[in-house]
Amino acid sequence: MNLKDKVKELAQKYSNEVLSDRRHLHAHPELSFQEHNTAKFVANKLKAIGITPTENIAGTGLTALIEGKKPESKIVALRADMDALPIMELNDVPYRSTNKGIMHACGHDVHTSSLLGTARILNDLREHFEGTFKLIFQPGEEVSPGGASLMIKENVLKANLHKVAPRSIYAQHVAPFIEVGKVGFKPGPVLASCDDIYITVKGAGGHAGTPHEVIDTVLIASQIVVSLQQVVSRNIPPHIPAVLSFGKIVGEGSTNIIPAEVKIEGTFRTFDEEWRKKAHENIVRLAKATAQGMGGDCEIEIEVGYPYLNNAIDFTERSMLYAQEFLGQNNVLVLPNVMMGSEDFAFYSHHIDACFYTLGVKNEAKNITAGLHTPHFDIDEDAVEIGVGLMTWMGLCELKQL
Repeated sequence: MNLKDKVKELAQKYSNEVLSDRRHLHAHPELSFQEHNTAKFVANKLKAIGITPTENIAGTGLTALIEGKKPESKIVALRADMDALPIMELNDVPYRSTNKGIMHACGHDVHTSSLLGTARILNDLREHFEGTFKLIFQPGEEVSPGGASLMIKENVLKANLHKVAPRSIYAQHVAPFIEVGKVGFKPGPVLASCDDIYITVKGAGGHAGTPHEVIDTVLIASQIVVSLQQVVSRNIPPHIPAVLSFGKIVGEGSTNIIPAEVKIEGTFRTFDEEWRKKAHENIVRLAKATAQGMGGDCEIEIEVGYPYLNNAIDFTERSMLYAQEFLGQNNVLVLPNVMMGSEDFAFYSHHIDACFYTLGVKNEAKNITAGLHTPHFDIDEDAVEIGVGLMTWMGLCELKQL
């Protein structure tokens, strides 16, 4: 039996265990940086396989090594995120969340259980590859500063005891817009950077019937929101994708009260780190000038979040070929456009070659179509065996290629 068929056989062999792990994790979700029971569960599963994890990295993160022949020669990293979201699950399924108001609505239960399945297979195949796999189970993907950035600060991408650092890293993400059985790749930039913007407009409140006696913070805030659209439409080169959106304006006034303070919250996203910094400067300058020009003032806080996610072109194109060999050419899609969502896997992509790909989980016939971060999100569980086998196969192929 060739190695590809062996991987498929083992993925099928372990599929029930992986599904059991996925359902356990789905039923017991934990919020970002609070994944204590999840981390214990993962550690115990790895130990049961015969793999010794390194625990308590960045709080609840952990790593593990699976060594083949000549383990010091080269390393490929495989990453999964473990945290859930503050969402009340509305699915009527046996594995529904038992933690009220917390739900795996972004598929991290799938990512974690899938990587455990991949670990089982790779551990069985130690004699069939040269080099080492580094498993990274990270906390806190959903909230800034991102578990990935903290794991990197704790040297998960540095040389291990073999004096060799990972040269490339894989991560998968469930995709409810792709049919089960298919996967998607996009070489180059794929997901945007993400920064949160907080503006507090200050003026002199008063009676709405005497606007000439106040400094109208509501009017100033409205003008700031409109004026800041110039940052995208007139400041950033049109070939660079960028979005500046405001989703929250709060002024605690009334029909006849102009408040002394209005708060504005929004997000800025783009794909160019140089323009990202300049955009921050322009946002501050333009908001200040607008407020002061209308007699008021404002305070601006920009919480710098994740960078844009860049899939290394050569690495990702090779990985697409590996996937085509494993799944068939028709089941490997090229994603046509960048997406303005963000992912903390981006931090890894700015340190080593990275490949972030999407795993199809949609099945309209089963009415499994809900989007990410929604209370009805779920997956066609046939995707789990595919995800386990594919990550294993691509990791083996890439390790051989290095």
